[in-house]
Amino acid sequence: MPLRPLRALLLLALTAGLLAGCGNKLEVRTVGQTEGLYIDVGELKYQVQMSRILNPNDTEDRAYLAGLPGGTAQPTGDEAWFGVWMRVENTNSDKTLPAAREFSITDTQGHVFTPVPLQNNPFAYAPSTLGPKTVSPSANTVAGQGVQQGSLILFKLTTESIANRPLEFKIKSPSNADEVGVVDLDV
Repeated sequence: MPLRPLRALLLLALTAGLLAGCGNKLEVRTVGQTEGLYIDVGELKYQVQMSRILNPNDTEDRAYLAGLPGGTAQPTGDEAWFGVWMRVENTNSDKTLPAAREFSITDTQGHVFTPVPLQNNPFAYAPSTLGPKTVSPSANTVAGQGVQQGSLILFKLTTESIANRPLEFKIKSPSNADEVGVVDLDV
């Protein structure tokens, strides 16, 4: 009798070892079930570091909201600022590639929200081209060294839409309009 649990344990360890060995293949994902996963859009990898509602009365959040264009209306009682922090990686060893310029958030009722531009904000996402084996934001920037280690994409959402979860963050490929990566945001 004592050998059966030992055999089961050895079989379990062997199975785990075999499965761990299968992890060498790079999986191509265009949909992420949650933040933190890398998704492939075009030839670049995108990772939502985090997303959350921003409080303009909070010292840290005021820094994220700096650089709103003049005349930008503050959220009304049924709206909120919402930030998505993203990291982009070019894993190619010989290509310089353009990063996405078009993003949106869609709630479960089909309401679509587009980013609010930020000007002269060191945390803001700025579409660029990424050289071979590079990451945006760079580790030597404010956004790269910040708590989120990602660049901010700012939205103004309705509180009703925030309740209509999951929210889908969509990343449109700059080279193929039909290719869109989707990440469910963890609100």
